[in-house]
Amino acid sequence: MSVNEQQRVQLFRRLALIGTVLAAIVVVLGAWVRLTNAGLGCPDWPGCYGHVYPTAAPAAGKAWHEMIHRYVAGTLVFVIVVLLAWAVARRKDRGQPLIPVALLFLMVFLQALLGALTVTMLVTPPIVTAHLFGGLTTLSLLWWLAITPERRWSSAAEAGLRPFALVAFGVLIGQIFLGGWTSTNYAAIACPDFPTCQRSWWPPMDFHDAFVLWRGLGVNYEGGVLANSARVAIHVTHRIGAAITGLTLIFLGLAVWARATSLRLKQAGLILVAAVLLQISLGIATVHFGFPLPVATLHNAGAALLLLAMVWLVRALWPAVGVVPFAHVNRPQ
Repeated sequence: MSVNEQQRVQLFRRLALIGTVLAAIVVVLGAWVRLTNAGLGCPDWPGCYGHVYPTAAPAAGKAWHEMIHRYVAGTLVFVIVVLLAWAVARRKDRGQPLIPVALLFLMVFLQALLGALTVTMLVTPPIVTAHLFGGLTTLSLLWWLAITPERRWSSAAEAGLRPFALVAFGVLIGQIFLGGWTSTNYAAIACPDFPTCQRSWWPPMDFHDAFVLWRGLGVNYEGGVLANSARVAIHVTHRIGAAITGLTLIFLGLAVWARATSLRLKQAGLILVAAVLLQISLGIATVHFGFPLPVATLHNAGAALLLLAMVWLVRALWPAVGVVPFAHVNRPQ
């Protein structure tokens, strides 16, 4: 790779990092919109009551929450379009990614569609949860593009951790779904105490009604439509999932730290463990302090941080060179 190509790729990665920051802000603002019940602050899309600014909105506060989220999302779309144009123009440069950028652009298109459906379908939980997933997928792709792959030979022990890392990634995705489902069904406050729920280790719960994905058209889900027993079932399932996910990721992080030969990979393992502990602490604090809006928003931000830590670890587990057959064999430089 020539010096000019290296410089162009580095500039591309810096722009992707800017996109990562914007995507993280969009995810946090999306959580703020959900938590303030502002999802229908603007009942039309992409404007608000037919205007670019929510001047005619009956509830101006909620409308501004929604429109600020849209403004930042629009800026992010512009950055991603620039990334795609750059990738296409420099597709012959060695090290210039193209397919991930094309997937990123496709994801943004789907996100715009889901954003419109979120409003027109009255914050239907499956649509809102899918919109959350789309935002986190966009964030992950941008972060993947921003990370410079490490050029080294990985050990057989590190390569052996890869299947575990993929399984752990799947567990994390499942927990993110449970978190999104808890939020979109307004089930976060169903258990106001911890570690018990409504002063019971196993309160009355309706699991059948809790996970019905589709309830038909024309239902306004703002504020939630589920009975308390169904919301409790969702919340308790989220807590159980958090315990399973936390233990899985902590074990993975410590295993990576113990087996890694690369300092970067060891750091990725410790960062993952720290992100898990932070997220668990924020979840407990959210309940303990009575679900204050700032702490609840930070809990959502913690989920994004945990995802970034996991992407960083996976990226470090797949270096750009290859695998040494035996951990004790040093590859000649």
